[in-house]
Amino acid sequence: MPSAQDIRRRIKSVKNIQQITKAMKMVAAARLRRAQEKANTSKPYTTKIRQVLASVAASAKDAAHPLLEIRDVKRTVFLVLSSDKGLAGAYSTNVFKELVPQITEKSKIGLVTVGRKARDYFQRRGYTVDAEYTGFSERPSYDHAWAIARDLAQRFESGDCDEIYLVYTQFYSPINLKPTTIKLLPLADITAQAAEQANTEYIFEPSADEVLGLLLPKYLETTIYGALLQSAASELGARMTAMEAATDNAEDIISKLILNYNKVRQATITREISEIVGGAEALK
Repeated sequence: MPSAQDIRRRIKSVKNIQQITKAMKMVAAARLRRAQEKANTSKPYTTKIRQVLASVAASAKDAAHPLLEIRDVKRTVFLVLSSDKGLAGAYSTNVFKELVPQITEKSKIGLVTVGRKARDYFQRRGYTVDAEYTGFSERPSYDHAWAIARDLAQRFESGDCDEIYLVYTQFYSPINLKPTTIKLLPLADITAQAAEQANTEYIFEPSADEVLGLLLPKYLETTIYGALLQSAASELGARMTAMEAATDNAEDIISKLILNYNKVRQATITREISEIVGGAEALK
């Protein structure tokens, strides 16, 4: 049985951990509010640009653009959005569980990872990581989305890959996070589906083809930026929930340790009293 001193040391250690987890929960909650606001405000823009893209695609059915080219699929690239840091529960693990079943042959798959967790996970398992982006999973900016979109577009146009998918976490609430996979390239399938739903007619200047050429890269950037914002909110929500659970568990552990400490101290006092009484009886 541990001594009272060992239990006191353990209680102090758990209390220190509890203070850290509580502080991390509060920081994550504060950042989550801002991240959630950004994620919500980006949705209308993404929806509108998709509607405009649908109308342009409907008006320029014969338009030719490298991002619209459909080829035989020989190699597929997945853009995976994860976290840079841990202590976020199963957030990154759920993203990996969403992606791994979709991979049939490692030799035909390339990965572009956002976040250290995804990079480390797939490198350790022998997957080909074509590019990695780290350091901004909690606070993405449009510049990050622009750089990723440009890289992916160049890979697709050069023939390095024939399909590109995006795997990220959709944020609904801090306890409701859903890993999701969407197709990024080629955009022909996306524009075809969107064109069927388009109801608004537009007049294009100078031409629908030129507008489409400007709109397709912008749509790609916007989609990636929206996914980055959703992932950032999901990461912070998962971290807040995990730290709240850790704080509650620390409180439970402290209560049990205090109870155990009191038992040990009471047993020590009882033993000392018994020794004193025994000594006094021996002196009679």
